[in-house]
Amino acid sequence: MSVNSAAAAAHITAALAPMEHGSVVSEVAERLLAYFTSGDIAAGTRLPAERQLAASLGVGRSAVREALAALEILGIVIVRPGSGTYLRDGVSELLPRTLSWGLMLGEPRTRELVELRSGLEVQAVQLAATRISDEALERMRADLDAMESGLDNLAVFVEADAAFHKEIAAASGNQVLQELLQSIRSLLRIWVDRALTDEGHAAAALSEHRAIFKALESRDPALVTEAMVSHMGTASRRLLAGYDAASSSQ
Repeated sequence: MSVNSAAAAAHITAALAPMEHGSVVSEVAERLLAYFTSGDIAAGTRLPAERQLAASLGVGRSAVREALAALEILGIVIVRPGSGTYLRDGVSELLPRTLSWGLMLGEPRTRELVELRSGLEVQAVQLAATRISDEALERMRADLDAMESGLDNLAVFVEADAAFHKEIAAASGNQVLQELLQSIRSLLRIWVDRALTDEGHAAAALSEHRAIFKALESRDPALVTEAMVSHMGTASRRLLAGYDAASSSQ
């Protein structure tokens, strides 16, 4: 570890006071999240080792390990094998502190997030209909090609799907809307990843995305609204089906 990395690690561990006895993993994650989004440490900073964080918080290493794994799912940190764990760029925008850890827990909140995401995606595509550039459309065309190539590789398909939606959010020209959508996607990521369980689901989703793209090419707000409402209806049902299946197996 370099001198700068050692100094950053010392700063982070000094800032984290011991947890009260009996704290659970979610509380450890909440404490780390609050500090990581406070602006006191720079994006890209290498975090202290698990044992250092555990000692600072007064908890076991397993609690820190599980909390960091959860924050990685949210996109707050990134783990680089053989190198360490780092704070991702743009964390303060990615997950505002007002979105508490509790949003990740429980069926009602998950269903409400899915509902909110659907509405925001529709609003984003409505704005994008009259604002999207030819360059953005070309990038989306490439995303569609990647989705088609990934029909037999669902991990590739999901990444291309996410890129397609991010282009729409960016094309909306509304930064707040874009950041809200990114935050919600991060919170729902684990269920989005599980929503496409076979090639048939992926093929159906690809057809829906092609309809959205065609509507955006026409730059007709009514057409893009219809296409996105249809897609979000089926996408939400797929996502919640995966959530329900996972919940019933626990």
